[in-house]
Amino acid sequence: MLQTLLAEGRPLLADGATGTNLFAMGLTSGDSPELWNAVHPDRTQALHRAFVDAGSDIILTNSFGANRRRLMLHGLEARTRELNRLAAQNARKVADSAGRPVVVAGSVGPTGDLIAPLGPLSEDEAVEVFVEQIEGLREGGADVAWIETMSAAEEIRAAALAAAKCGMPYTITASFDTAGRTMMGVAPAAFGALVEAFDPAPIAYGANCGVGASDLLAAILAMSPGRPGAPLIAKANAGVPQWHGTHIHYSGAPELMATYAGLAVDCGARIIGGCCGNTPAHVAAMRRGLDAHEPSARPDVEAVVAALGALVAPPAAEATVRTRRRERA
Repeated sequence: MLQTLLAEGRPLLADGATGTNLFAMGLTSGDSPELWNAVHPDRTQALHRAFVDAGSDIILTNSFGANRRRLMLHGLEARTRELNRLAAQNARKVADSAGRPVVVAGSVGPTGDLIAPLGPLSEDEAVEVFVEQIEGLREGGADVAWIETMSAAEEIRAAALAAAKCGMPYTITASFDTAGRTMMGVAPAAFGALVEAFDPAPIAYGANCGVGASDLLAAILAMSPGRPGAPLIAKANAGVPQWHGTHIHYSGAPELMATYAGLAVDCGARIIGGCCGNTPAHVAAMRRGLDAHEPSARPDVEAVVAALGALVAPPAAEATVRTRRRERA
């Protein structure tokens, strides 16, 4: 279904945050969000429905941390396949009642382990972990495996291979939150080259999460010049995360995300959505921003910053230039 919607040519709107909104619905720190697929399916479905009502074309399942390695932290590893199946079923029920095409994207996050030789998990073991999760999502009715918030090339490759083994179409996004690169040093342009070499290649790829909307669009700009036809994904946090006492607050109001959505299209993104901090109100604003958007010339980073605010974690070379400017001032 995702390929069909992309073929229509219009920008597609993905949903917003899962964890942020589940906490607002009663999830407590230390609990497993994925267990809510079993114990609170009504609340999980209510969140999906709120995103569909806000205009989302794509909803992500509540399964970001539903792999065996992460569920082990909650003593739930034996329920891995079940919880992923339920996650997809909850989203499928909402999508099928939407009255229009809505893609169910099976969210697949990192294992939480470093891959050998830096950590305890081999690539082959990582593939097995992802296969178990993706099989559950496929059984529950997910249309596509939505591999997200990745950092290491080895884990990205393992997740893509797992999707291929399961016969699932897939997308991949990475989080470029460390001086313009992922935590494990992958640059946006290198990420594009990496994933386009996979067989089969992802339906779409791009960036999610990170440290702010400006930084994320800078990553999209770095991916797009040599790949003008690539379906890119931009799924940014709602501004910059800030601690307010014991709670994280995101600086971006819905109006900021409306501006971001239009800019994302001009940067080359075909799928636009929100990650941490994005409520249904933010997604509704992005819907309005996309519907009202008039295509403009591809912006540069300076234009993005002027519209959305300064980069939080600029690439090292840019950070050095800024430091030198301050020293001369």
